[in-house]
Amino acid sequence: MELSTSVCVKAGLFSHPSSLTCPKDILKFSIITTQSRRNWRSRTSLLRISELQRPQKSIVLAMATGKLQEALPPVLDSTSEPPSIFDGTTRLYICYKCPFAQRVWIARNYKGLQDTIKLVPIDLQNRPSWYKEKVYPKNKVPSLEHNNEVRGESLDLIKYINENFEGLPLLPDDPAKVEFTEELISYCDKFNATLRNAFVSKGDIENQIREPLDHLECALSRFGDGPFFLGQFSMVDIAYAPFIERYEPFLADVWKYDIAAGRPKLASWIEEINKIEAYIQTKNDPKVLVEGYKQRYEVN
Repeated sequence: MELSTSVCVKAGLFSHPSSLTCPKDILKFSIITTQSRRNWRSRTSLLRISELQRPQKSIVLAMATGKLQEALPPVLDSTSEPPSIFDGTTRLYICYKCPFAQRVWIARNYKGLQDTIKLVPIDLQNRPSWYKEKVYPKNKVPSLEHNNEVRGESLDLIKYINENFEGLPLLPDDPAKVEFTEELISYCDKFNATLRNAFVSKGDIENQIREPLDHLECALSRFGDGPFFLGQFSMVDIAYAPFIERYEPFLADVWKYDIAAGRPKLASWIEEINKIEAYIQTKNDPKVLVEGYKQRYEVN
């Protein structure tokens, strides 16, 4: 029988680990595994409180695989003190809601660099002055502090992380796939611009977005050795995933348009990428994304 797994973290509601009184700073939680709807059994695992930075959510979530999600650090705003900049720590400055920052966050997770590259989330609506003055003069996210330098631009950072850090590769060795990577990465800006222009136009939105979505469908048909753009998961999927995450529910909610209808390759890609743990950990609530886009593009 195929096993299905659900996870129940018996952590209680708390706002900070210091509010817990468990001995030796250890939080016990139960992972409940189900073999059927009627048969339940539980096992206990341990999570050291000292390993947690203050999570934004009151409950520490666990993955369906039994692995814990990374406890996300709190967002820094204009009232926050800066980290110890240029102290040898590698830091990725992001905004949890920014799709460009999400790209680099996914790459960092996929390569297993959670302990090597520390997240520093910034409130873009109330930015700390020290970020522009001491970290990144362009005052944008993402940026990467590494080897006493700060670099920016999401697609450049994905390549930089792939080339300068250990972990799973984000680019295959196949020359044909490397060439296709450059083609798809170059197309990404046009793809995003076309859809965003359609959101504010008064014309038939389906006609305007058909070509770029069909372009992705065709691209996903290029290689037959997997469901992703290069067959296997790569930096190309990372480049597009945060934006599809936003466009899909927004178009469905406002225009009742299913971007995967009649596009089986894109439908499969969406299904499979939502199984990638490195991506799952970065996802936003789709309802929040839709409401944000409705306000941004002034639609109902």
